[in-house]
Amino acid sequence: MSSAALHVERNLEQFPDLHPAFDSQAALAEANRCLFCFDAPCMGACPTHIDVPRFIKKIASGNLRGSAVTILDANILGLSCSRVCPVDVLCEGACVMHRYNKLPIEIGRLQRFAMDTFYAKGAHLPPVAQTGSQRIACVGGGPASLSCAAELRRRGVAVTVFDNRPLPGGLNTYGVAEYKLRPADSLREVAMVRSLGVEFRQAEVGGATPLDELEGEYAFLFLGMGLGAMERMGIPGEQALGVIDALRFIERYKTLPDFSVGKTVVVIGGGNTAIDAANAARRLGAQDVHLFYRRTETEMPAFSFEYDRSKVEGVQFHWLAQPVAILEQEGRAAAVKFVRTALGQPDASGRRKAEPVPESEFEFPCDLVIPALGQSRLTSLLESTRGVELKGGSIVVDRATGRTANPRYYGGGDCVNGGREVVDAVADGKRAALAMVAQLQVNHG
Repeated sequence: MSSAALHVERNLEQFPDLHPAFDSQAALAEANRCLFCFDAPCMGACPTHIDVPRFIKKIASGNLRGSAVTILDANILGLSCSRVCPVDVLCEGACVMHRYNKLPIEIGRLQRFAMDTFYAKGAHLPPVAQTGSQRIACVGGGPASLSCAAELRRRGVAVTVFDNRPLPGGLNTYGVAEYKLRPADSLREVAMVRSLGVEFRQAEVGGATPLDELEGEYAFLFLGMGLGAMERMGIPGEQALGVIDALRFIERYKTLPDFSVGKTVVVIGGGNTAIDAANAARRLGAQDVHLFYRRTETEMPAFSFEYDRSKVEGVQFHWLAQPVAILEQEGRAAAVKFVRTALGQPDASGRRKAEPVPESEFEFPCDLVIPALGQSRLTSLLESTRGVELKGGSIVVDRATGRTANPRYYGGGDCVNGGREVVDAVADGKRAALAMVAQLQVNHG
């Protein structure tokens, strides 16, 4: 698949930017609102610890390249993070302006302004010569691996990224809602990482490319392959036409110009991905989009600001309802049968368990069903264990270094944390890279 295949003209109109870009005048005005705190809480709230006051001060002084380089020194995926980070609960949520009952500095939009300018002018970072003969492999092409690979190359280490998809970038390329991040922007970041000297290979590790082969060629392996397919509902009819999980739905509308959703769409789930799918269905022309969740809005895992935005989009929410079957008509989904639920005692997640209410089933007609129940763990690659410890399907690592129980394997991103933010994956990849470089120095004096 070429990058052109991820450009759907319709999406530019139907998915305008969630937070429109600053122009230079607005950016300068916003930058000059910043207090440039010495011990800035916004910097501590960022998982990659971008020096926020410094990059904003450089915008205020007109040094836009210096601003971008400051961001990239901490976070090589500064462009995508400026668009997809939940800044409300991270940097902007920690802004000291809150203490004075003022709006926080729009750190995300200022970061985007610096990064957009950087990419518009060629996105050049100085290459670093390779030092030593040791090489490192990154398994998976998502944010954790991209961050790890870039950090390794900046320190002169040869690195190869293995990804089984036609284009690297992971969920940034294929799975983030179009109004948050466009595939073209994800691929611009991939191109910059490639320009540092990172090699990319399209190969399925554990399949056509066995781990044994990589162990023979590379000093260390970084596991950054994310999560697997979305969880199944486990109910009759879920294989019917007109049932598509949220991640495949997002990928389809990002890649297929003629993708259609019909008049009535049912989304099942209560996380941020469910919200993204529901919003997209509205923007793609669905007259009615209904999101069903088996608990209440209090237990819903989606961020509150995502929930609020979805209500503005016109999504209708239904609580305490759990699907029990997909009803078909002529081989295609025509309705979802639900059972009403009541909340019982807390389950393992700490949330109250949704328990079916007897004789409370009801049917809800629809044209498209989008389950968004979270992603499964990708454990098949490590079924032979290789000394890598798994817990709950996630890879167990030393938090400070990303090292697994097998000293040749490191890990980061969703396959370790179970599914968090892009910026968390970037931070994981960077930590692991620094730890591997330190270990190479120990091994070779």
